[in-house]
Amino acid sequence: MDEQKLLNIPEDICLPDIDGTCMPFVFVADEAFSISKHVLRPYARKNLTNLKRIFNYRLTRARRMVECAFGILANKWRIFHRPLDVNPEFCDSIVKAACILHNLVRLHDGKQVDQEDIESTTYFNNIAPSNKRGKQTALNNRTYFARYFTSPAGNVSWQYEYI
Repeated sequence: MDEQKLLNIPEDICLPDIDGTCMPFVFVADEAFSISKHVLRPYARKNLTNLKRIFNYRLTRARRMVECAFGILANKWRIFHRPLDVNPEFCDSIVKAACILHNLVRLHDGKQVDQEDIESTTYFNNIAPSNKRGKQTALNNRTYFARYFTSPAGNVSWQYEYI
């Protein structure tokens, strides 16, 4: 995804309490995206071990949270219902301003999230599924995150109830 270093993704950092291996910052994705150093996608749904099931659950949960947050933001600020036709640098400012304004309005109104905010729109309908096999490094990264999610440092007690 960021082979040309255009996204300013931070340098890798070490996750606590496994073995000190530094891991990249990643985007959480679904099956439509190819796995890469900075893109994590779930394991295929066949013959899943508990480790893989937990990883898929945790990744999917994170992706849903991001989609829900963006859905709430987009429903409040309708500019995000269409592509932004501006320079990428200005796009960053628009997104940051919308987040700040959204939080300010929420704080001022004292409103809880309502159902209309939560109803999600799928913004990636036109992306064709990819059957590309990821690089070995990307596959190793996914395995490392899966191990982390089942380690004492990355484990959450309730994750076993959902697999």
